[in-house]
Amino acid sequence: MIKEVRFYDGADDGKLKFAVILARSGGKLVFCRHRDRTTLEIPGGRREPGERIEETAARELREETGAEEFTIRPVCVYSVVRDDAEESFGGLYAAEITSFEKELHSEIEKIILLDTPPESNWTYPDIQPHLLKEAARRNIFE
Repeated sequence: MIKEVRFYDGADDGKLKFAVILARSGGKLVFCRHRDRTTLEIPGGRREPGERIEETAARELREETGAEEFTIRPVCVYSVVRDDAEESFGGLYAAEITSFEKELHSEIEKIILLDTPPESNWTYPDIQPHLLKEAARRNIFE
């Protein structure tokens, strides 16, 4: 069970195992729906061996949203503290997508553009709303 989500201005790159990308396109927030679920999620995923965390963020954004042209930048480091495990770290990124591929080629069935984040129906309800709240606090799209 998740006990806490924490935020840091930085951390050793070697500690970062995940990248999550808060993306917008045409002024709308970009969310994904996995083909095996009905819930929504923020694009992101696990770092692959030998990959820099910035590469992970760009790769996951392409894979999960079909983004072709975009700008991406780091926002902060987040961590998840679970009751039964040590703190795990990830990089939080912001992206502006200007063009998408015609079709998705991953486990994501559909991307959804919204004016505001959903209030419920999250794939990761104990983490993702906290990431959005921190992004709003930092005014990442201003």
